[in-house]
Amino acid sequence: MACEQWGGKLDAYLDGELDPAETSALGAHLPGCTACTADALGRVQMKRSVQIAGKRYAASAELRSKIAKSVASKPRRKAGWLWKILAVPAVLVLLVSVAVNVYVSRESGRRQRVYSELADLHVAALASATPVDVVSTDRHTVKPWFQGKIPFSFNLPDLQGSEFTLLGGRVTYFAQTPGAHLIYQVRKHEISVFIFQDRGEETASLPSGPVHALSFNVENWTQNGLRYFVVGDVSSDDIQALSRMLRNAG
Repeated sequence: MACEQWGGKLDAYLDGELDPAETSALGAHLPGCTACTADALGRVQMKRSVQIAGKRYAASAELRSKIAKSVASKPRRKAGWLWKILAVPAVLVLLVSVAVNVYVSRESGRRQRVYSELADLHVAALASATPVDVVSTDRHTVKPWFQGKIPFSFNLPDLQGSEFTLLGGRVTYFAQTPGAHLIYQVRKHEISVFIFQDRGEETASLPSGPVHALSFNVENWTQNGLRYFVVGDVSSDDIQALSRMLRNAG
């Protein structure tokens, strides 16, 4: 009966369109339901396939230039000096406005792609029958497991006295770059921690501090040449608490 309740809402969950209460409830349901987790994993894989296919046939710079030249308007007769005095400021304002809108739109689209890919990785791991490849609550077991599997090293915090539990980790990929995917648990909710080498331009526009994106709370920062992402359907206070411990460990 529970699967019938959630089956029709998986797409909305993956697209970040459920309200916080339903997001939390479905997130708690997935780890215990093999049917829903398999369905969610299949949909995540489909989304990623569509995203990859959409980028595969992007127009080249040469083709864009050729099209732009073919549709360029013919030069018009020079206008008088008075028209120029009046028109130039207006044209400049228009160009600045267009440039600002294009920049904001591009940065917004870039942030959306980053958050969407991280949300997909988080959901796919929780929907998998084996969400982690190294299963251990001991940071001294999990950290060495990554040696030789990713091109960097990192530190993990001591969780003693906190509400968080380390469940394990796995190697993952973001924009075709290998990194560490760690899964923590707090009050039966899973939180993903992603660590990658900082890509600069790809993530430079992301806001610092916790943000709500695609039904999840997310925090990111750079430290020692690494980019950290903390993603989960828990409160922003929990995200900040775990992020603070990771910063101190780093």
